[in-house]
Amino acid sequence: MVRDTDRLLPEGPVRSLDDHLAAGGGRGLQRALTLEPDEVTELVDQAGLRGRGGAGFPTARKWRGVLENAAAAGVAPTLVANGAEGEPGTYKDRVLLEQQPFAFLEGVCIALHATGASAAYVGTKAKFTQPVAALSAALTEVREAGWAGADRIELVLGPDAYLFGEETGMLKVIEGELPLPRVVRPYEEGLFSTATSPNPTVVNNVETFSHLPRIVADGPDGFREAGTEASPGTMLFTVVGDVESPGTYELALGTPLRTLLVDIAGARDIKVVAPGTSSGLITPAMLDTPLDFDAMREAGTGLGSGGYVVYDSSRSIVDVLATLIHFLAIESCGQCNACKLGNGEMDAILASMQRGEATQTDLERMVVRSHTVTDQNRCYLPVGSQALVGSAVDAFVDEFVATVEAGEPTPADLPVPLIEHIDEATGTVTFQERYHLKQPDWSYADQDPGEERLAALRSDD
Repeated sequence: MVRDTDRLLPEGPVRSLDDHLAAGGGRGLQRALTLEPDEVTELVDQAGLRGRGGAGFPTARKWRGVLENAAAAGVAPTLVANGAEGEPGTYKDRVLLEQQPFAFLEGVCIALHATGASAAYVGTKAKFTQPVAALSAALTEVREAGWAGADRIELVLGPDAYLFGEETGMLKVIEGELPLPRVVRPYEEGLFSTATSPNPTVVNNVETFSHLPRIVADGPDGFREAGTEASPGTMLFTVVGDVESPGTYELALGTPLRTLLVDIAGARDIKVVAPGTSSGLITPAMLDTPLDFDAMREAGTGLGSGGYVVYDSSRSIVDVLATLIHFLAIESCGQCNACKLGNGEMDAILASMQRGEATQTDLERMVVRSHTVTDQNRCYLPVGSQALVGSAVDAFVDEFVATVEAGEPTPADLPVPLIEHIDEATGTVTFQERYHLKQPDWSYADQDPGEERLAALRSDD
């Protein structure tokens, strides 16, 4: 169990700076300002905080690497907070920005002091209206209160594109361009970089920043009271799909996956679980895996950003994979031919399976494409599609073969699980209603082809 004092999520939304301070907020920044920057970083290192945005990279190590590169270049680093969550099944950064904006901003101010960054940019989607409103109001309050560093924080609103959440794609948006990933990483060349000024940049997730106030205020040992030795602290997890109680939950890292999906979310008949679109699919045999970065990786999947979409045994594995690969095919930016063409072809093959028109050769071609889709990739998107296809075929090869041999349409009844909203009171999950209109060039069709596409998928012709 997670004690109340360990929790990141508040019992209710924190709407004012006074409420934040009354709940014990502000102590982290206050203490940080009495310490040297490297002493703050050392506290974060001792706490063992790992990034909550996907890879789980140690936060202090990332900061030190950027600082080393910035010092070598003779420039101050820059700071970026990534709140552009667009991973299917994920819904936590919006919750934090809306319910706990002051703790997040306090964490950003602590990081500004620790890194000596010249500025901090908070990147999130313009469509996240309520979180943006809460964050904007909180930023105004902390600036008026004179929080150190608050005057160097800028809010940047970006497009509703998956690659806006990719760290180099986010830098491009902050620079006023499209979210087109680049090869060179932010710790080497960051925001507004030039040939003579690489401007190394720290990019951390909203949840990562939100943990900093407690670590600095109460010390590393307090943070380590939850979690495991290698993955300390708590993390936010979202569960949607075929479950009784969808929602966003905070658990100590190391908690068994079964506890989250079965005991808490109420999954009763798990066939497969999608941990977003960046890792391999999860099967029931993996449910006792601890929710920590290393254990999940060793199990053949990933902790990722903590979003899980549960599918029960009534679902066709072809429909599950088709839904996820279609998302990645649409969201590919097209800079890497292997990714764009590979995901496009796999999407088309899976659609033909859904119509009952695919052959055994098509299935084999999809597997071959999954092996080459990552060639010269700029970002992690095709790595995700490779993992999804490989894990799905490994676990359900008989079902794929049987579907092809039957030559009959699948139900084709699954939406792309991009979460628009989760109503905490009712547990109602709303997915993006217009996603089926999105085109490979990221535009939206003028006319809704949904009924026509559905009819084609179900046609016996």
